Parts: sequence; C-alpha cells; structure tokens
Amino acid sequence: MNFKFNFKEFLNKITNKKYINKLLIILIVGIMLLITASLFKDNKKEETTKKDNIEKEIKESDMEDYAYVLERKLEKILSQIKGAGNVDVMITLDETTEKIPAVNKTENQEKTSEEDSQGGVREINREDSTLQVVTKGNEGSILVLKEIKPKIKGVIIVAEGAYDIEVKEQLYEAVKTVLDVSGNKVEVYSSN
Repeated sequence: MNFKFNFKEFLNKITNKKYINKLLIILIVGIMLLITASLFKDNKKEETTKKDNIEKEIKESDMEDYAYVLERKLEKILSQIKGAGNVDVMITLDETTEKIPAVNKTENQEKTSEEDSQGGVREINREDSTLQVVTKGNEGSILVLKEIKPKIKGVIIVAEGAYDIEVKEQLYEAVKTVLDVSGNKVEVYSSN
C-alpha cells in the first residue's frame, strides 16, 4: 500500500462545491445533535431536581401535618383544664419521620478445607449477604414495617388562664405527660 498525503489534492477536494455542501450538511446535523442532546440532558437534570424537591416537600409536609395534628389535639384537651380558657399550642420537631422498610435478607456461608500432599491445610471461609426491599404487590410501593415519628424539639403554650400559677403548672405537667418530653422543652405563657 502506498499512502502519500498530497496537500494539493486535498485542497482541491475541499474547495470543490459538492464537498463544501456535504461538509456544511454534516456540520449542521452535528450541531443539531449537540443541541438536542444538551436539551435532553437539561430536562433530565430538571426532572431529577424536581423529584428531589417534591420528596423533600412531602417529608416536610408530613412533619408539619404531624405537628399540626398534635397541636390541635393539645389545644382541645388543654382548653378543658379548669381556668385555662383559650389555648394555643406550637410544637417544633427535631427531624422527619423515619420509615423502616421490610427487607428480605439472604446469607450464604461457604467453608472449604483443602489439604495438600505435604499435610498442609488451607481453610477458606466465604460469606455473602444480600438485602432486598419488599414491595407491596403490583403497586411497587415499599412495605413499611415501622414508622418512627419525629422527636419533639420544643412546645410553647399560650393560655388565657396561665397568669394563675396553678393553671400554668397544670398545663405544664399535662404537656410533659402527654408528649413524654422533659420540662426544659416546655414553656407556658399567659395571653392578653
């Protein structure tokens, strides 16, 4: 094979009108492919970001819903304490709800002993374990074994009757008992 690069032939081919048209078409198609690929890549990033944001909002929403339900229940029961009057409650939570999924765990143990002709013994121990999350039927949603509610960071109670020290103490003790929180996380104030 005789391969020589002839620069003059190359220039003649490049300056040929048909060749220039083909190059332009290839160049335009290449640019269009790059633009299309970058659009799909951006859309995929946006979808992932949107999905992450939605999951975060759901977790925060669950947490806020949990706090809201606790607050309303406490307001209802605390307002029934004699002399408490109108009661408002605010609860802050430390973290989100923790969900523990059901898993199938497979463990394999393999022990092999080899003895060579000179009496030497070699033992090989091999262990494998596999975890697989269990889903609910055809739904594809994860089967949750246990749900741990968020820890309470603090509670504020504002009550009309909290100016009375006995009522204030009853409200304080009731919240500590119902929520099983330490006293340093509970504050009781009187309202106007």
